[in-house]
Amino acid sequence: MFSAAAESLLRQAREIQAEELAKFCSRVSQLLQKEDSGPDATQALRRLFLIVAATKYNRKLEKACVDLLQTALLRPGSPEQLQLLCAAVLRELAPCCSLRPPWDHIQNTRQLSLVASVLLAQGDRAQVSSVAQRVFKVLESRQPEGPSLRPLLPVVSKVVSLAPGTLHEDQTNLLNRRLVDWLRYAGLQQGPAHSPGGFFSAPRARQPGPVTEVDGALATDFFTVLSVGQRFAEDQWLNVQAFSMLRAWLLHSGPEGPGAPDADDGSELEGSTLSVLSAAGRPLPPQEQLREKAFEYCQRLLEQSTRRALRKGDADLQKACLVEAVLVLDVLCRQEPSFLYRTLSGLKALHARLCADPAWVRALLPIAQFFLNHGEAAAVDAEAICQHAFTRIPSEFFHSPTLAFEFVQFCRDHLPLFGRNLGILKLSFPNLFKLLAWNSPPLTAEVAAILPSLVDASTAVEMLHALLDLPCLTAALDLQLRSSPAVSERPLWDASVRVPSCLEAFRDPQFQALFQHLLRAKASGTVERLAPLHQLLRPLAGCARVLQCAEAVPALLQVFFSAVGQFADGALTNQLARLLLERSDSLYPVPGYEACVHRVLSSQFLVLCKRHPSLVVELAKELLEFVGSGSGVRGGGHMLTSVVWAIGEYLAVSWDRRCTVDQINKFFEALEALLFEVTQSRPSASLAKCPPQLIATLMTTLTKLASRSQDLIPRVSLFLSKMRTLAQGPAVGSLGCREDAGAVGRRATELLNLLKMPSVAQFVLTPSAEVSEPRYHRDTNTALPLALRTVSRLVEREAGLLPG
Repeated sequence: MFSAAAESLLRQAREIQAEELAKFCSRVSQLLQKEDSGPDATQALRRLFLIVAATKYNRKLEKACVDLLQTALLRPGSPEQLQLLCAAVLRELAPCCSLRPPWDHIQNTRQLSLVASVLLAQGDRAQVSSVAQRVFKVLESRQPEGPSLRPLLPVVSKVVSLAPGTLHEDQTNLLNRRLVDWLRYAGLQQGPAHSPGGFFSAPRARQPGPVTEVDGALATDFFTVLSVGQRFAEDQWLNVQAFSMLRAWLLHSGPEGPGAPDADDGSELEGSTLSVLSAAGRPLPPQEQLREKAFEYCQRLLEQSTRRALRKGDADLQKACLVEAVLVLDVLCRQEPSFLYRTLSGLKALHARLCADPAWVRALLPIAQFFLNHGEAAAVDAEAICQHAFTRIPSEFFHSPTLAFEFVQFCRDHLPLFGRNLGILKLSFPNLFKLLAWNSPPLTAEVAAILPSLVDASTAVEMLHALLDLPCLTAALDLQLRSSPAVSERPLWDASVRVPSCLEAFRDPQFQALFQHLLRAKASGTVERLAPLHQLLRPLAGCARVLQCAEAVPALLQVFFSAVGQFADGALTNQLARLLLERSDSLYPVPGYEACVHRVLSSQFLVLCKRHPSLVVELAKELLEFVGSGSGVRGGGHMLTSVVWAIGEYLAVSWDRRCTVDQINKFFEALEALLFEVTQSRPSASLAKCPPQLIATLMTTLTKLASRSQDLIPRVSLFLSKMRTLAQGPAVGSLGCREDAGAVGRRATELLNLLKMPSVAQFVLTPSAEVSEPRYHRDTNTALPLALRTVSRLVEREAGLLPG
C-alpha cells in the first residue's frame, strides 16, 4: 500500500490532461536543449516519467520532445542520471514508431544497454535480433582492458526471454565460454579502493586484501556470490551477474530449450561417457563445460551455506543463494543424468539439516521439487519429503506472505509432477486453506487455479465445509498467533481489536477439540459442527483480515461447484444438497458474508436439482424442515427462494414416480403457512423484510402444486384473491414499496386467471418434456406464449359475459 502522499502524487499524474501535458513537454524540451542540463532537467524528467508510467493508457508526447529525449540519451556527455531517466520515459512510450535511435557507433556499454532496453521494449522481433547481434559483437571483440560488460548481461537475458531462437550456435558457444570464465575464474583479491586524490593518497594507498567467507574466514576456494569483501573487482561483479542469469540460460540452451544448437554425435553421449573422454584428453564442448562449472559452483554454494553468517544481510543472501543453487542443480540433473548421483548425497544431508532449522524453511520447496523430478530415478521417497513440506510450511509459516505465495505457486506449477503423489496435496488442503485464509487477496486467484485438482468425491463434503468456514479459520489463526509465545515485535494481527474472551476460549479445554479440527493439517474425513465457535469468535468477525477472507469465499465456491459437477454422482449430489440446506443458517457472522454466500448457494442448489430432479423427493423431510423454520428469509431470502422454486418445479410425478399426492399436500401446507407468515407479519429487528421475489415464487409454487392436486385449487384461489386485494390496498404492509406491491398483484392476477382453467394451468405450470423443447419457444403456432394469450382472452371474454 502507498502512503497518502504517494497516492496523491499518483492521482495527480493520472488526472493530468493532454493540454497540460503538452505544456509540460514544451518545458522539458527547453531544458533538454541546454548544453548543460542541470538539476531542473533531472527533476522535470522524473515528473514526466511519473506521468507516463502512472496510467495503463499510453500517453502521447510531442515528436519534438521524443526526439530530444533520444538525443539526450545518445549524447556521450550527458549525465548518467539524465540518460537513465530518458531511457525510462522512452520505454514507457513503446511501442512507438518514432523510437529509432541510431546506435551503431555507441562504444560505451552502459549507454548501449540503455538504448537496447528502449529497442527491446518495442517488442519487434527484428529489433530484438538486431540488439542480439550488436551485443554479441561487443562480447566477441572485447579486450581485457576494454569497457565493462556488466551492463550487457541483463540485455542478453532479456533477448533470450523475448526471442529464444534469435541466437546462433556460435553466439551460444561464445556466451557459454564467457560464463565458464566468469563463474570459475574470478579473482580472490578484493577490488582496489577508489583513490580520493591528493598529495598523500598514492603512497599510503593500501593493497586490496583477500575476500572472505560469510563467517569471516579467508576464502581458500574459488570466488562465488557468497564471498564477502569491502569492494569487488570487475571479474567478481561479472561472477555475481553470471550466476543470476545461469538458470535461465541453461534452460534456454539445454537439450529441450528453444536455443539449443544442433546436436552432434559427441553431444548425444551420456555424461559419464563424456567425463571419461574428457579425462582422456578430449576437451568438452562449451555447453558441457558450462554445466560442469555450474555444478561445481552450486556445490560450493551448498558448502558455503553451512557457515554461520556474521551479518543478517549475509544470512538472508545465504538463504536466497541456496534456493537458487538447488534449482540450478535440478536443471542440470534433468539435462545431464550423470550429475544426479553426484548430487544426491549432498541434497539428502542438506534436507536433514534444513528440517531441523526453521530459518531455512524457504529452501524446503526447491528440495521437494528436486526429489519430485528425480526421486524415482534415484530411488528416493519423494512422498515423505513432500509430506514434510506440506505439513510444516503452512502450519508454522502461514503468516509469511512471501513464503505463502511461493508455496501456492509451487503447488500450481508442479501439479503435473505430483503424479501418484497428488493424494498428498489433496489431503493437505486444510493446510493450504490456512495460507489462503491469512493471505486471501493475493492468493485467491492462485488457489482457485489449483482447487479443481484438489477436490474429489472423498474430500468434496469436507472441503465445502472448510470453504464456508474460511473466515472463521482466519479468526482462529489470529488467536493462534496472539497466544504464541514467540510473537514478533510488530503484531501480525489487528492490534486495535481486544479479544480477551476469545483467547480464554482458545485455551479452554472444552473447545480444544473444535479448534483442533478447524486448525487441522490434513483432511480428517469427518465433519464437526462449528456453530459454537461462530459465537465465540464473533468479536473478531469485523477484523480487516477476516473481512478480506470473506470476500474471497463466493468466487472459490463457484470454482468448487464447477469442479464437483464434473464427477458428482447421485449420492454425492444428495450429500451436497443436504449440506447447503444445513449450512445456509450456520455461517460465521461476518458483515455481509451471509448474503453473498447465500447468492452462490442458492444458484448452486438449483444446478444440483437440475442435474438430479429426484432430489426434491429424496430430501422431502429436510426441505419441509427448512421451509418450516423460516430462517431462509435472512440474507436476502436467496436460498429460500431457490428452494421454493425447486419444490414447485420438480415435485411432480413427471420427474419422480415416487412423488405422491400426500407429499404435495404436505408441501402445500408448509408453503401456505410460510406465505401467510411473511405477508401478514410486519418487518422488525427480529423478523427480516421478505423480498417480493420470494412472495411471487411462493404464490407460483402454490399454484403449481394446486394444478397437480386439484383439490387444492379453491384454497390457493382464495389466498391469491387476498394477495391481490392486499397489493391493491392503500397500505401495502409487508409487501414493501408500491412498485413491489404492484408486481405481486399482477402475478396474483395472472395465476388466478390460469386456475380458472385447471387443464390449461397444468399445461402451462407443469409442461411435459416435449413442451420444454426449444420449438415451443420459437414456433409461433405452438409457442407457450400463444397458449398464455389464448387463456387470457378466453378468461376475459368469460368475465365480460358475467352479470355485473
